[in-house]
Amino acid sequence: MKRMLAVLAAGLLTSGLVAEPAQASTVVSHALVTDATAHDVAAFWLGDGGANLRNATPYDVQTVVVGERVPGAPIPIDTKPGTVVPLLPSVSGSPTDRTPTTTGKVFFVAADGRPHWCTGTAVQSPYRNLVATAGHCVYDIQRTEATLDKWVFVPGYSAGTAPWGLYVGKQASTDYDFRTYTDYDRDYAFVNVYGGVVPSSGGPADVGRLGDNVGGQGMAWSQAVGTTVDVFGYPAGPHPDGKRPYTGETVESSSGPTVAMRLTSPPADQPVGVDSRFTAEGSLGSSWLSHYDAGSRVGYLNGITIGVADTDGDLRYDTSVSPYFDSRLAAVYAAAQKIWTGSVR
Repeated sequence: MKRMLAVLAAGLLTSGLVAEPAQASTVVSHALVTDATAHDVAAFWLGDGGANLRNATPYDVQTVVVGERVPGAPIPIDTKPGTVVPLLPSVSGSPTDRTPTTTGKVFFVAADGRPHWCTGTAVQSPYRNLVATAGHCVYDIQRTEATLDKWVFVPGYSAGTAPWGLYVGKQASTDYDFRTYTDYDRDYAFVNVYGGVVPSSGGPADVGRLGDNVGGQGMAWSQAVGTTVDVFGYPAGPHPDGKRPYTGETVESSSGPTVAMRLTSPPADQPVGVDSRFTAEGSLGSSWLSHYDAGSRVGYLNGITIGVADTDGDLRYDTSVSPYFDSRLAAVYAAAQKIWTGSVR
């Protein structure tokens, strides 16, 4: 469970960027790779025609939660509501595709030595290099003091392809309570990525910064429970009844108002839920976007899926669960957005 700490407000700045709050000491940051080895990580995933991307399987560590919805239950709000405006994408997709260009898969090698993936999303930052996902899609909860290996982000991933480049993760930031106590109320992480690369005859070729290519979702915290969000992710795996409605190969979406949750496993004080038929594997890290506009494909990130639940016992998952975004989340985001990365050398 999270420690009881006094916190100060992290407000909305007119510039659209977040000043670092006083509780920034609760933020921890870890290197995922060195400048000298980033090129090797890119080659690992892009080599052999993207074989490791295609062969990766959805991460299945702590994907299912046990809990119930608690409509009308209050969630303590520790600061005034805040937002950061989104960054519009420069790329275009099919006119009929209304999913965000910012949504993609995060790939990594886990404790079992095999390649796996979760969902991630690009978010607004000054250096246009920031990805948000679930904390346990970055930090290895099966091993002490470890991050997941060879971490990369591929926006718009489909069938082994990286249409807008592959972005190697350089630095990860999360809340101290998640890193130290695996507190699921703080199960979120932000990763600063190098500039994107694509395969070429001379090795991975640079395609520029993540935000310059696909844009970045805005951020929102301390929002009222009951806000409608659109959830985007790559769900895979079966429902408890064995049915497999999703393949994990395409971006899927669901929508609904948020509601307070009570979790018994893993324990969490103040998570929120939303109606969602997403299966568990693959949907970890899915983005919850409030005020999403399908025309511009941007909104405000106000939740990240950390697990799914069957709250009515019918053997079908019906709810996605996220930590409530408060001032502690804003502090991690504020610290992460200051980190510069550069290009893969």
